[in-house]
Amino acid sequence: MLEIENCSLVVVDVQGKLAQIMYEKEVLFKNIQILIKAANILNIPILWCQQVPKALGPTIPEISELLPDVEPINKASFSCCSEEQFNNKLNKLNVEQVLICGIETHICVYQTALDLHKKGFDVNVVADAVSSRTLENKTIALERMAHESCKIGSVEMALFELLKTAEHPNFKEIARLIK
Repeated sequence: MLEIENCSLVVVDVQGKLAQIMYEKEVLFKNIQILIKAANILNIPILWCQQVPKALGPTIPEISELLPDVEPINKASFSCCSEEQFNNKLNKLNVEQVLICGIETHICVYQTALDLHKKGFDVNVVADAVSSRTLENKTIALERMAHESCKIGSVEMALFELLKTAEHPNFKEIARLIK
């Protein structure tokens, strides 16, 4: 089960024109925004990555505006784990669980998830907060990640797993995010 004090959120490559051609992009953007807002409410640290922003463009404003205090980690490799700055920041957080959202499910999300799993992290991929250009690529990647022992969940599953109880002090604020 996800634990607030043992978890971080990784936002992967929600950038420029590529973000605009994702399968069900409106749902994707909304769900990533919910995860970021919830992480901020619950004080869950966020790591934010961008794939070659000079080529793909910056993170879309709907996402980047929610991350004013987070410095993006620019990368060229598909896996975030191939970037030293990412690994250093993640290690300093001293967490064992990682929630992953972003694009593309079958490339950067997939490779990051598997590398994190190999490093011993409890990897939780938020299925309704990741996407690819095609549903087929997204589906194949989610199946492969599940087969490789990554946990696949949804935004609501993750949020209520973190809260544990309706008596959590932030329950109402988090519940409002998904209504």
